[in-house]
Amino acid sequence: MSKVSYFTEEGLSKLKNELRLLKTSGRKKIAQQIADARDKGDLSENAEYDAAKEAQGLHELKISKLESTLSNAKIIDKKNIDASKVSILSKVDIKNLQNDMKFTYQLVAEEESDLKSGKLSVKSPIGSTLLGKRKGDKVIINTPSGNIKFQILNISL
Repeated sequence: MSKVSYFTEEGLSKLKNELRLLKTSGRKKIAQQIADARDKGDLSENAEYDAAKEAQGLHELKISKLESTLSNAKIIDKKNIDASKVSILSKVDIKNLQNDMKFTYQLVAEEESDLKSGKLSVKSPIGSTLLGKRKGDKVIINTPSGNIKFQILNISL
């Protein structure tokens, strides 16, 4: 049984659009690559054909995974989120207590994470450590560069 994945409306819409593109223009592009490689002659020694067929398999696997994710997707209703503690969709202002740098992250589902836009997965080391914490709490986050102590400055939706 697959696990339920929670998304914002925007995140779910992006996944649906990605799936649509993979099924339409993505499949056409792969089919064209296979046809072009097939036209080059003997398939038993045609590395280009083998590569195109492998790309097709990977493409179909990605489609299958997206379909599975979407079939178990639920949209998060902000009305049901307790803003007094960190949860999925929370925007969290934190401060690194070692160098006083401040960061703002929104915690989102793993499939929606995008560090460049400040969207952090709830399954990431920082996201999972922040879950359930409250304003003012201090947390120690285990990162690849070592343990870092942060304080939660603010939580909003």
